[in-house]
Amino acid sequence: MAEARAYFDNQLRAQKLNDTISSVTDQLAKAKKQGSFASLMAAKSIPKSLHCLSTRLMEERISNPSKFVDYGDPPPELEDPELYHYAIFSDNVLAASVVVNSAVANAREPEKHVFHVVTDKMNFWAMKAWFTLRPPNNVTHIEVKTVEDYTFLNSSYVPVLKQLKSADLLKFYFENQMENATKDARNMKFRNPKYLSMLNHLRFYLAQMYPNLHRILFLDDDIVVQKDLTALWEIDMDGKVNAAVETCFGSFHRYSQYMNFSHPLVKERFDPKACAWAYGMNLFDLDAWRKEKCTEEYHYWQTQNENRLLWKLGTLPPGLMTFYKTTKPLDKSWHVLGLGYNPNISHEKIKSAAVIHYNGNMKPWLDLGMKKYKKYWTKYIDSDMELIRACNIIMKRKQ
Repeated sequence: MAEARAYFDNQLRAQKLNDTISSVTDQLAKAKKQGSFASLMAAKSIPKSLHCLSTRLMEERISNPSKFVDYGDPPPELEDPELYHYAIFSDNVLAASVVVNSAVANAREPEKHVFHVVTDKMNFWAMKAWFTLRPPNNVTHIEVKTVEDYTFLNSSYVPVLKQLKSADLLKFYFENQMENATKDARNMKFRNPKYLSMLNHLRFYLAQMYPNLHRILFLDDDIVVQKDLTALWEIDMDGKVNAAVETCFGSFHRYSQYMNFSHPLVKERFDPKACAWAYGMNLFDLDAWRKEKCTEEYHYWQTQNENRLLWKLGTLPPGLMTFYKTTKPLDKSWHVLGLGYNPNISHEKIKSAAVIHYNGNMKPWLDLGMKKYKKYWTKYIDSDMELIRACNIIMKRKQ
């Protein structure tokens, strides 16, 4: 009986230990989800210091109203197809300025470069004030507009805006309880409402936005230009619409990773082993775009994906579908990616790149950005550090 009792006590202790281990495992999994959620929110949000910067820029505009008066028609250079045109869509004043400043600083003929910056209503006057009061030089052409200036972008034409009226979609992306927002950990990053912003989807309307242009270079706002890019406009596109750097190697970054090949529409139209490419620096032949009716193709796929059965979210999957077989691969030295998540990119590789891209959560304007890469970004805001430091001081005092 004594032996039986000892055996029973050991079994009871083992069961209690298993229960404790199970409880700790559940707590650890929950903590990991909450940590990932917090990290994602930190990465996708605009820091308070940048909101402060926008406020200070608005103060400058109010103090100098005469500097913001538009006289007459827009300059003809904005629609001159013989010049080098860039499209930058951003709600981050500092990030957009780095893209423009770095491109201009490395351009051999800055007077031939035209930057089309599009932002939202909230950040328009701050963006306008920045480029009006702090232009990179006196010869480069910079246009600042809002999404609302393009009146054809309405819910009757744009599937994303139409889908925003769906209660199911609003619940999915604007879930306000952390336990609900983190219940699907694998797809948590896709649940960010920012993916539904028209600033993210403007890239599919370039041909309509700039009807008089033949080619335009699309740049994300988390890139830095390190070399003159004019050679891109001389590339023979071979009738393709999009020129981009491919990202596949081995079995990684193939189409199968971005879309649902169990869906018959996807399985029928695409090769799962097709090589994916990167958004961030893309040269678009707008004449070929119009000929291939790429915006209509994008509308078709976006409409088919209303219930998120073809892909989860983002602009890369519909981009891969829209420009399938119409993308020309660029040499990888044109566009080096990963500075927002990969700590192992060599200095030599970065130095030889025409464009470096801080894709990932560790953006250079955030505290969680990797210090070893920040110097490539901050060198283009050195002249504006006084205003930025003032904002940082203000925010620290408020804290």
